[in-house]
Amino acid sequence: MADLPLLALYSAAHFWVDLSCAFLVLRTQTGAADFALCLLLYNFCAFALQMPLGLLADRLDRNSPAAAAGCALAALAYLVPLPLPAAVTAGVGNALFHLGGGIDVLNRSERRAAALGIFVSPGALGLYVGILWGKAAAPPLWLGPAGLLALGAAILALCRARFGPSLRSGGAEQDFSARGGYGPVLPLFLVVVLRSYMGMNQSFPWKGEWALLLTLALVLGKTAGGFAMDRLGPRRAALWSLGLAAGMYLASALPLPGVLAVFLFNMTMPVTLWAVARIMPGARGFTFGLLTFGLFLGYLPSWLGLSSLLAGPWSYALCALLSLALLWGPLGKEAVRC
Repeated sequence: MADLPLLALYSAAHFWVDLSCAFLVLRTQTGAADFALCLLLYNFCAFALQMPLGLLADRLDRNSPAAAAGCALAALAYLVPLPLPAAVTAGVGNALFHLGGGIDVLNRSERRAAALGIFVSPGALGLYVGILWGKAAAPPLWLGPAGLLALGAAILALCRARFGPSLRSGGAEQDFSARGGYGPVLPLFLVVVLRSYMGMNQSFPWKGEWALLLTLALVLGKTAGGFAMDRLGPRRAALWSLGLAAGMYLASALPLPGVLAVFLFNMTMPVTLWAVARIMPGARGFTFGLLTFGLFLGYLPSWLGLSSLLAGPWSYALCALLSLALLWGPLGKEAVRC
């Protein structure tokens, strides 16, 4: 397991960064003529931009300053008076935080995935709360940036105590060689695109009344996925989680099976991140950004208004089984287990 105080701080910051960015966009930009463009630019900067920024992060190995700078940029976005520049500033801040925190956790989690699951999971809950706050009259707008600045300062202080004045966390030098070749990376990338598309397009008749439980299922599924992989191994964890998810999706017209399906389906998120980082250990920032670019691609069809290809429980179950088929080969590669 990674350094527990640092992991807890990064996870709390992940919750607050995603909450604050959603809070900003919904509170200040809803109703603007270019709101749809604001959403596109924010998501592009927050997710797609992580791939090129990851190249720089791998070279510099200044991950905690990158995470703190991301918090500061997201806070600065609250002072930007125009919607489009504010969305870009918040998105870049979000990207820098995710890269800095994500690489630090990867560097210190060694061969295990539990820490990754803990780090990535709070973001969905932060997004949920941020959307609720953005649509409400309270709380006050200053709460977002105040929390961001406090968490950024705490990250720098703790990492200075852990790593010394250089703030280097000991990442590998930039190296794009891949254990076992690059072939396994493509199906892992496609799984992330599919998971993002599912998240944007799956719909349940009972979703409104169960929105909070669905969000918690997503959060806890990501957390549990890392622990399951460490206990069972990547292939067996994927087999059990996605196989059971397919069965639960078939009954997802009912709330309880649907919630369980979302929990199980999202258990593979830390597994895919762990696997790509194991294949390309010298380019962790780039691989982290590569997978977040997959999240952006999965979001695009919804933004473009394209009709969903998912039409009910059978299609959700097939997506779970397709994800399992895509993961099966890469998770069995010797390169991943090294």
